Amino acid sequence: MNPLKVQPARQLFTLIVYSENCVGLLNQVSTIFTRRCLNIEDVSASDSSMPDIHKLIITTWSDRPTMEKVVRQIEKRIDVLRVFLYTDDEIIYQEVALYKVSTEKLLREGGVESIIRHHSARIIEMTPDYTVFEKSGHPWETQALFDSLRRFDVQQFVRSGRVFVTRDPIQHFDLFLDLQNRRKDATTND
Repeated sequence: MNPLKVQPARQLFTLIVYSENCVGLLNQVSTIFTRRCLNIEDVSASDSSMPDIHKLIITTWSDRPTMEKVVRQIEKRIDVLRVFLYTDDEIIYQEVALYKVSTEKLLREGGVESIIRHHSARIIEMTPDYTVFEKSGHPWETQALFDSLRRFDVQQFVRSGRVFVTRDPIQHFDLFLDLQNRRKDATTND
């Protein structure tokens, strides 16, 4: 036994789980992470580009061997069609953040225009009581705007989970579906 055994490098992984829209899937998937003592950093769910197929996007810090095991475990779920694993260099990703601040404080203190321009944010609603800003970007960018707005007493702040597209020109899930359909046709024609 080697006492200096090298531990695999931890990095941020993004998983995309394609499935039918079924009750309890998120619970089943999160249980797999819990059993391996993996913290889910963020999660988002939405329709996919294919009818009746939904996707769940999850990020977590881990090492590749552990994540490959997690992918295999998730794919064993009956409602899961396919799972893909990515690192940040393989995807283009963003999140959306909303910030609600006091309009009175904004008008009294001034300088908010330069903050909004500097961070490429936009005002999506302004009332006499509050103003809501929107910013899309990477987590450090949405956090930087939050830090800049702190002096205006941010009343509410929320960030979405990660959304992404792959850098690969091939849509791997489409290839998977094509393969499944060819297998189904071959079985039917026999």
